[in-house]
Amino acid sequence: MKNSFVLCMIVSVMIGASSAAGSAREAFEPTWESLARHEAPEWFRDAKFGIYTHWGPITCVTDSAPHVSEWYARQMYQPKHKSFQYHRETFGDQKQVGYKDIVPRFTAEKFDAQDWAELFAKAGAKFAGPVAIHHDNYAMWDSALTVWDSMEKGPKRDITGELEKAIRRRGMKFIATFHHGFTWQYYEPAYNYDAAGGEYAALYAEPHEPGTPPSKRFLETWLGFVNEAVAEYEPDLIWFDFGLGRVIPAEYQQRMFADYYNWAGEHGRQVGVAHKHPEIHKWTGILDFERGREDRLTPYPWLTDTSVGPWFHHSCHAFKSMNEIVDTLVDIVAKNGCMLLNVGPAADGMIPPQGRDILLGIGEWLQVNGEAIYNTRPWLTYGEGPTQMKGGAFSERKEPQYTARDIRFTRSKDGKTLYAIALDWPDTELTIESFKAKETSPGRVKSVTLLGSHEPLKWSRDARGLTIRLPREKPCDHAFAFRIEKE
Repeated sequence: MKNSFVLCMIVSVMIGASSAAGSAREAFEPTWESLARHEAPEWFRDAKFGIYTHWGPITCVTDSAPHVSEWYARQMYQPKHKSFQYHRETFGDQKQVGYKDIVPRFTAEKFDAQDWAELFAKAGAKFAGPVAIHHDNYAMWDSALTVWDSMEKGPKRDITGELEKAIRRRGMKFIATFHHGFTWQYYEPAYNYDAAGGEYAALYAEPHEPGTPPSKRFLETWLGFVNEAVAEYEPDLIWFDFGLGRVIPAEYQQRMFADYYNWAGEHGRQVGVAHKHPEIHKWTGILDFERGREDRLTPYPWLTDTSVGPWFHHSCHAFKSMNEIVDTLVDIVAKNGCMLLNVGPAADGMIPPQGRDILLGIGEWLQVNGEAIYNTRPWLTYGEGPTQMKGGAFSERKEPQYTARDIRFTRSKDGKTLYAIALDWPDTELTIESFKAKETSPGRVKSVTLLGSHEPLKWSRDARGLTIRLPREKPCDHAFAFRIEKE
């Protein structure tokens, strides 16, 4: 570790900010009851769509080895895993050549933060940022707390700092995601190999037996990384992977929330913390679903994190279709959620062509239909139609094929405009059963238009619902948003 004094100073500065914040307003205490006062920021509820990037030393292997995964830094130490033999044959015996020796291979020679940010803006993202630190404990910023960062080992650049400036310059909110809570367990197989002596504990954590609770040193460093990144890059949202609840005890969870919320209060910022743990969410934060989502309309805003393809760029993994991503986004927004979409850059820093094309395609769809997505709120019901899905994390593994009868609803903030979004193109007409004439809750219809189309629409409303005659040409290639103005 570069300087343990620096770690103490970072934590002290954050605590000092918390105390200063209390002089102007009631500070958050590191208790669930106090933290429950925090609300998700309005900007998050308006934004709906963001982009982040899984990228780091592991990409040097996944780029070229078709049978390894983004958990390579753990699996390369497990003798029964195929990555173990691959590493031994390609790089050497793990007792001498470990993950620490993979890190210098990550040089990011073609990384261009301005190009990334421009692509994210064209994709229609309203918030964006990097995976600041993954399970491998490699910090993608210039950290005072470790030598295992992107400034000292690998690219010799402050990746997070460059992205923060480029993303904000294009009017997007900046986010950073933290996965290093799991580091304590992630590297446990490495303690039989090059991590055994503790010489590289700043990367691998201190050697310990599986099942051992995290040490105070590990926990203070975990919190120090978060507070350092917050103080340096001022993210509008921070996101935590499953290690937050699986490894980090409640005391440090609460300190993290209180430090961040109080920092935001001191700086006049609206911020949010996204995580995957319902037992924490009952008190605070934004609930996140990895590759999944809610199957109902919720009273609280939430988040889906998913990817255009693999998390880290992989040479042979398949990508999703544009239609699937757009339908998923619409379904999420109708249920009071937001989407955080990952694209994995190649090891050299280039966004792969297929990922770039998908992002640009989403941007084109949002240029036509963004009015029905951004700054909207849920309606009385999230939708109608025959296709059902199961909610929860990883539920997209059984993603349904939506039809033209599957319709999702959003509304303007003032409630005067309703958007009905058909997830496929109807042949000649669309009937929205939720707008049956006998039902008074939707109000009287004044006009119906199709976003992106200049053709006037014929429509009628009766006991079957609101029936709309379709125009001759589609305004876009995927979901189709109808604007319904009420009297």
